[in-house]
Amino acid sequence: MFAPIAIYYIFFSYIPMAGIVMAFKEFNYREGIFGSPWNGFDNFDYFFSSGKAWLVTRNTIIYNVIFLGCYTFFSIVAAVFISEITKKWFKKMSQTLMFLPYFISWVTVSAFVYNFLNYEYGIVNRILDSIGIAALDIYSTTSYWYFLLPFLYVWKWVGYGSVLYLAAIVGIDQEIYEAATIDGASRFQRITRITLPLLKPTMVILILLGLGRIMRGEFDMFYQLIGNNGLLMDATDIIDTLAFRSLMGSADFGMSSSVGVYQSVLTLVIILTANWLVRRYDKEQALF
Repeated sequence: MFAPIAIYYIFFSYIPMAGIVMAFKEFNYREGIFGSPWNGFDNFDYFFSSGKAWLVTRNTIIYNVIFLGCYTFFSIVAAVFISEITKKWFKKMSQTLMFLPYFISWVTVSAFVYNFLNYEYGIVNRILDSIGIAALDIYSTTSYWYFLLPFLYVWKWVGYGSVLYLAAIVGIDQEIYEAATIDGASRFQRITRITLPLLKPTMVILILLGLGRIMRGEFDMFYQLIGNNGLLMDATDIIDTLAFRSLMGSADFGMSSSVGVYQSVLTLVIILTANWLVRRYDKEQALF
């Protein structure tokens, strides 16, 4: 049963790792990946001398930390609320409606957002105009996106996250709740004294796994919602979008590969640091 998964990761994850050498080569099509001449760290120098290395690194880390924090908090809240619903039909309907955005692509979401928030004919600005309030130029103002991007991320992913935490809640021994009820614990006390503490191991594992993607960003989300909008680029540009635009503009595979290596090294450092901190607190909850 494990063989198909192992084969998949060997072919699509481990074997492609040999392509990391492109980050240290001046790639050309004639000689290929392994035949192209070495150029040391020139590809990295191009990235760091571009003047955007720190900007996109900062944006990537800040946005993904906010995304991970909001996703974890609202997923736990949603899972707890769903678990407390007694009506089965309402529980199923709520869970289905929350999970539905997970299946909607960012291309579709970007179309909805544009039609809602467009300055000239967006639904939101039409409503504001009808009640005498000035229109909001959201696609030219960076401050709105600091709140809009986390909101859209949570809206899309909270249903998926709530399923993971709801599975952990279902696995809690019901006799613990029964004993607490007999002792006179209220519903709020059962949530805060039983459910949340017993969710901590699941939460720690999922956060550590989430840190593994913290340098990868949400390319689909940023590129589809922001695109090449120069007015928002400094506030919303991340490593993935910068590498993609560089590749599309110059077809410099070496530079793009060096950015990928840079992301991977930083991600490794972040995961090792976070896991070390967790081990110092509680060895049982660490990944390794």
